[in-house]
Amino acid sequence: MSRLAKQPIKLPAGVEAIFTDGVLTVKKGNAVLSREIKPIVSVKIEDGSIVLTPENGEAPALWGTYAAHCRNMIAGVTEGFKKILEIEGVGYRAELKGNKLALMMGFSHPVELAIPEGLTVLVEKNVVTISGTDKESVGQFAANVRKVKKPEPYKGKGIRYRGEYIIRKQGKKAV
Repeated sequence: MSRLAKQPIKLPAGVEAIFTDGVLTVKKGNAVLSREIKPIVSVKIEDGSIVLTPENGEAPALWGTYAAHCRNMIAGVTEGFKKILEIEGVGYRAELKGNKLALMMGFSHPVELAIPEGLTVLVEKNVVTISGTDKESVGQFAANVRKVKKPEPYKGKGIRYRGEYIIRKQGKKAV
């Protein structure tokens, strides 16, 4: 049983939550997030909070998950989410071309990734900042960018998250 899901989720001032036809919608200003919730977990919005309760035997598995989704939706419309990626390596760089992120990572061609709707991407020198209201789409796009050239263990060249520690290998020794 989820201990966090038992607690009601408080709605901050200015945040509005609506649950209709199995879809939970959280709004604040122009930011709107929606998520479909299976009927095995019931959702009630009362007294400025969201209360989730399980309906049957398989519900506890999703009960805590839906509670975490609700918390992430509220955090997304109030503060937003941000991932910072650092590009390290000689000649490696990134630039914005309209609605695409072009990465020059030592391949014979630049790798272009379409920026999903609702995300904001900033490129300053070798730092790519991805921000948006939906935690899932911010994290997935950051993972897709990192996947283009993961950091290698010998020199550490590639794309890494800010603060990520790369375990270095020693390399060949001269005898």
